[in-house]
Amino acid sequence: MHMKKILLLFLMLVIMSCQSSKEPELDNNTDKFTRDLEEIKESGTLKALTIYSGTTYFLYKGRPMGFEYELLERLAKDLGVELEMVIAKDENDLVELLQNGEGDLLAYGYTITESRKKQINFTTPLYLSHQVLIQRKPEYWRQMKLHEIKNYLVTNPVELIGDTISVKRNSSYASRVKNLANELGGSIFIDTLEGTMSTDKIIQKVAEGEIKYTIADENIAFINSSYYPILDINTSLSLSQRIGWAVRKRDTQLLATVNQWLDKAKKTTDYHVIYNKYFKNKRLHKKRVISEFYSLNENKISPFDEIIKENADLINWDWRLLASVAYQESQFKPNRDSWAGASGLMQIMPATARELGVTDPYNPGQSLKAGAKYLNQMIDSHEEVKDSIQRIKFALGSYNCGLYHVKDAQKLAKKQGLDPLIWDNNVELALLDLSFPEHYNKSFIKYGYVRGEEPYNYVREIFKRYEHYQKFIDN
Repeated sequence: MHMKKILLLFLMLVIMSCQSSKEPELDNNTDKFTRDLEEIKESGTLKALTIYSGTTYFLYKGRPMGFEYELLERLAKDLGVELEMVIAKDENDLVELLQNGEGDLLAYGYTITESRKKQINFTTPLYLSHQVLIQRKPEYWRQMKLHEIKNYLVTNPVELIGDTISVKRNSSYASRVKNLANELGGSIFIDTLEGTMSTDKIIQKVAEGEIKYTIADENIAFINSSYYPILDINTSLSLSQRIGWAVRKRDTQLLATVNQWLDKAKKTTDYHVIYNKYFKNKRLHKKRVISEFYSLNENKISPFDEIIKENADLINWDWRLLASVAYQESQFKPNRDSWAGASGLMQIMPATARELGVTDPYNPGQSLKAGAKYLNQMIDSHEEVKDSIQRIKFALGSYNCGLYHVKDAQKLAKKQGLDPLIWDNNVELALLDLSFPEHYNKSFIKYGYVRGEEPYNYVREIFKRYEHYQKFIDN
């Protein structure tokens, strides 16, 4: 009897041990990292994980654009944080990068599927779409009758049995091919494409006859087919599907806040204007696709890249940073005049232009050379600032509002207990204060009032754009 009790006790201990070792555990893929809303706000930066795409995020004529990008800018502003775009080189890596903490929000037109929901939490849908087959019409389709074109094309998914469709491995399109084959009771083969290839480039390959078929969401297919009329996108392969963004499983505060923001945003005219710009406006899309200043086509920012590079070399700057200054000044419009009397690509004031030997302020070469020289002078005027990036920021602030206003701001910063040799969150804040009489009327302030918001925003916007240029354009 005593032996039975010992055996029973032993069995109970074993069972308890097994139970304790089988506590509920999160999916390994969902518990690698967490950074919820509070930490994001504390850091001051929302890291949005996305990919290059002609609708999501790209550069056009020196300006970052995209459906996701424009919405993210508004979301970040609403949260009171800076936006940092994190680019995945391979679309297949998006979920893993999110889980590993490379970004806070997966901001890409991601189809909401049951298998993906096991790994990540989706936001409220941004829009609905359905998947369509993208195929090429006959070469001389314009001379053919409608029924002849239809006879050439796949108009019913069952006709795909035994054929091959080219899609990326982890895409919802690959899942659709597998499900479709199962539904139809026949084999449809997948030609696996690299995850580094954008949907736009895959569609282009169909248009050029390099691949036979691919699949895309109808809105993306529509806007791309506006440039490639030889494409047919009329064969639907799915019912309506929800497209959303995503966060990590444990970042529930962020999810709730983004959902609340999206619910409000989708009711605004602004949201629909942005959607139509990227998914409905055929004219704008065609204009971008043919432009050599569209980052999906060429490694160019502006028509003045070569002159910018020459002058950036003279002052040992990254040419993309000087390009960002030129865009900030004139949006690359060499004939521009400002209300204050500044002219040309680098918006140089007449007196400064004369000092720097400018005879034609509208000549891009002269303007850029003078602008680079003047920036170099401003760099030399802040030799007390030892950090090279901070010194560039002081130079840019001086270029915008004047050297002596910045010197005043340094004095004010010191009096306020701020660091006069650090621009970020120190001297830039003192410049803001010089907009108010209680500060610019102080006895040690020699040059008085300055519209501090202008240099404050000027420097920040140049560096923010420079970050975009670094992501898109090789040095």
